[in-house]
Amino acid sequence: MSDNYGRKVAFDCKYYIGDRPCIWHKQEKVLCVCEHYVPLQGNLLIIKLDAMGDVLRTTCLLPCIARKWPGRRITWITRHESTPLLENNPYINEVIAYGPDALVCLTARAFETVINLDAGKISSSMASMARGSLKIGYLMHDDGFVSGTNESAMEWLRMGIFDDLKKNNQRTYQEIMCSILDIPVDGMKYVLELKDAEREKGRKHLEHLGLDFNKCIIGIHTGGGDRWALKQWHEEKFIDLIRELSDKQGREVQVLLFGGPSERERNQRIKEILNVPIFDAGCDNHVRHFAALISYCAVVVSGDSLAMHIALAMNRRVVVLFGPTSNKEIELFGNGEKIIPDIKCLVCYKPLCDCSPNCMDLISVDDVKQAIIRQLKVQRIYR
Repeated sequence: MSDNYGRKVAFDCKYYIGDRPCIWHKQEKVLCVCEHYVPLQGNLLIIKLDAMGDVLRTTCLLPCIARKWPGRRITWITRHESTPLLENNPYINEVIAYGPDALVCLTARAFETVINLDAGKISSSMASMARGSLKIGYLMHDDGFVSGTNESAMEWLRMGIFDDLKKNNQRTYQEIMCSILDIPVDGMKYVLELKDAEREKGRKHLEHLGLDFNKCIIGIHTGGGDRWALKQWHEEKFIDLIRELSDKQGREVQVLLFGGPSERERNQRIKEILNVPIFDAGCDNHVRHFAALISYCAVVVSGDSLAMHIALAMNRRVVVLFGPTSNKEIELFGNGEKIIPDIKCLVCYKPLCDCSPNCMDLISVDDVKQAIIRQLKVQRIYR
């Protein structure tokens, strides 16, 4: 289509924005249609409003979605705090934060396919509102309850309702989502793309802390998320682990402490009690800067948390400590190992527990240390 000046506008181009020049016009002053022109046909909407870790692990589906629905313009609606996780994503054309902008989008636009993998009432209501010829996942019924669009979606819904089904599940989250979408599981990977400037900023931060890039960095994240307090390993065990690792501190490894605002006091206590060298990444890092810091670690120790998902997205080796949440649902893509205590009440999804010892009590310092050593050996770093 041409404007009043006879200049063609490639509305169907992957890089078309509308209210400002595209990246190639800004960088190279080219006009439509240039050598970077990538035509798209059809609009596909993804709605994912769950926790940040759930949003990030759902990016694993994007390569599979792109194969099943090639050449689509993909729009993703998520909560504001998760939008940075989707920046610079090569599969996504537009990220919209949940709120007025998202509601206007749903009112004004039509989509060929609407995918909602959240069984929550808000996301399901949005999926029902959206104009789309094909809707997959969860919708809000006229009578006010959430229902799945196919049997695989209903199976996942039942797992969220019935504890015994959740406990007995043997499939990963990604496998279950692929079954809902009726797509093969081949070629899945986390998609979190950092820019060179972001990686360099992370490197400079670590240099400022005094880390030596000729030695490997072991990242230790002491949190477990705000919702499931029981996912956190014990403070004194983190202290003992760091002391154990410090035997090689001067020769081969450096320990880098991670956390969010909820871990600020905990990490401060850990540093005060320890009398061995330890580096502190801080607890106020923007999520993309956090990812840049993680990307320089050889191994990351974490519970089932956003830190774990970011480490996997950065292709880092991980040692993940599991307790009340499902270890079967987590796909490590061959990049680490899970520490799973031997106790019958695992996968209880309880925020607190009166069992003694509980699942996290049963994870020993030596279990974690040996797992770290094994992961370092995989990279031929530990000698």
